[in-house]
Amino acid sequence: MSGRRSFYSLVLAEVCSLSGTRLSMIAIPWLVLTITGDPVLTGVVAFAEMAPYVIAKALGGPLLDRLGARRVSIVGDFASVTVVAAIPVLDHFELLVVPLLIALMAILGALRGPADAAKQAMIPSVAREGKLPLERVTGVMGTIERLASTIGAAAAGALVAIIGPAQALAFNGICLAVAAIVLLAGTRSTTITEAGVPQSYGRQFAEGFDFLRKDAVLVGIAVMVALTNFIDQAFGVVLVPVWAADSGRGAAAIGLVLAVFSGFSILGSAVATAFAEKLPRLAVYIGAFVLVGLPRFVVFAFDAPLAAILAVLAVGGFASGFLNPIISAVILERIPEKLVGRVSSLVTASAWALMPFGGIVGGVLIAGIGLEATLLILGGVYLAITLAPLGLKRFRGFARRPEVA
Repeated sequence: MSGRRSFYSLVLAEVCSLSGTRLSMIAIPWLVLTITGDPVLTGVVAFAEMAPYVIAKALGGPLLDRLGARRVSIVGDFASVTVVAAIPVLDHFELLVVPLLIALMAILGALRGPADAAKQAMIPSVAREGKLPLERVTGVMGTIERLASTIGAAAAGALVAIIGPAQALAFNGICLAVAAIVLLAGTRSTTITEAGVPQSYGRQFAEGFDFLRKDAVLVGIAVMVALTNFIDQAFGVVLVPVWAADSGRGAAAIGLVLAVFSGFSILGSAVATAFAEKLPRLAVYIGAFVLVGLPRFVVFAFDAPLAAILAVLAVGGFASGFLNPIISAVILERIPEKLVGRVSSLVTASAWALMPFGGIVGGVLIAGIGLEATLLILGGVYLAITLAPLGLKRFRGFARRPEVA
């Protein structure tokens, strides 16, 4: 089996998996809003999925190194299909209530965390098999993530409008099943067997944690991305759906604005991939965050014309395309191969750690001070977080390409 075949299979699996996930990110909040009309409860349901997702991703790292990332991804995707398929079935028989939906989302989050982390952990071995530069592979994966976001967002807006949010989730299940089948057929196991006495799960987890906490660059990335992800989660799962409902634009508008953002991020990610090895990492990192942050909060806060909103999202989306290829390359370059699963899982889980609270905080702020004020406050905080790394010494190593032992 050629190395390039493994690379193409991983890319296709990522497209399918992320397309389904992005679809559910629109369908689930809209489902809760149509059932309850409550933005706080919408945030609670998002929390129910994201909290187990982050915890499972953090704790699942040693399993990736022990069982193999490929196996974890395939099993997680297949199991997720069953959970996702239950939602439209229950809705069809009028058995879907919010407490049951919360339980299903918690199970789904626990399955998706390790499965998503596993696909990222496969990148170094796939790059090595195909004799491809790491930054080129992370760039392609970043582009694929944006492409999947665009497909998922556009499909979700249309499907939710046509067949309803619960029924639209059936397509999420199909996407996850295809992702698992593609990895099963097109890739091979790359589990690394460590010499000596096998380590316990606890020891493997501790080893990964110790490595992470001693690397200031990795810690800095995790903290900054955790804070911006927290705000992005509030924006995506509560603020934009409430804006769409209050303005009367409906679920189709949610799909449109997210698709425009993701669509232009594909272009940005493609450019980043082409020039990844020549880009000044820190300058691009900060500059992209500035463009992707405050402007979009401002245009939504003042309910600008849809054309203006889409223009701002186009610029921000293009800038955001430069982030993941650079961040992923920096993370994976700094981790020894035998620790990739456990350390990369901890980094990404840390970066997602605050996301479960984003929807709840967004909903509470809207209920307390209104949508406009919430958007402006969160936009200002986003800008402050974006500029903070300029004063942190730990980010001086961000631009370097260190040797990995």
